Amino acid sequence: MAGKAPENSVIVYESQLCTGCRYCEIACAVWHCGRIDVAQARIRILFDPESDAQHYAAVHCQHCTDPVCASVCPSEAMRKDDRTGWVTVNSSTCIGCEMCILACPLSVPYLDSTLKVAVKCDFCHGDPECVTHCSSRALRVAGRDEAARLNELLYLGAGE
Repeated sequence: MAGKAPENSVIVYESQLCTGCRYCEIACAVWHCGRIDVAQARIRILFDPESDAQHYAAVHCQHCTDPVCASVCPSEAMRKDDRTGWVTVNSSTCIGCEMCILACPLSVPYLDSTLKVAVKCDFCHGDPECVTHCSSRALRVAGRDEAARLNELLYLGAGE
């Protein structure tokens, strides 16, 4: 993706296109911590060799419409930006309680062991590195309505 993403857009993942190369994790880690350390990536690629349907799955923030992670944050460090629609963490006010991790249905936020604060996808300030470096185009940016339709089709089998 070239340039800034439109407001109220999210990252969508199409598992049938994923090759498991993990370039998205590498790009994310380099962007956020300056080195190749996939443990620091804010997207995770899971591999299941036993699955006939899909070998790879991406776990990443959905920037939910009503983010439960933000609603349980006692310090209000996790919040949804009304303009962009992205859910972000203010590391200056995060107390590292891990409530957001427990509340998130996908357990997307994680505790940075060095900083002792929650971290998660910040959409790379509008130009997600994971999307830019996804060689198979399994990751892309889409509007919320399109993302909801795609997720419904891919994960709930709607339209079959």
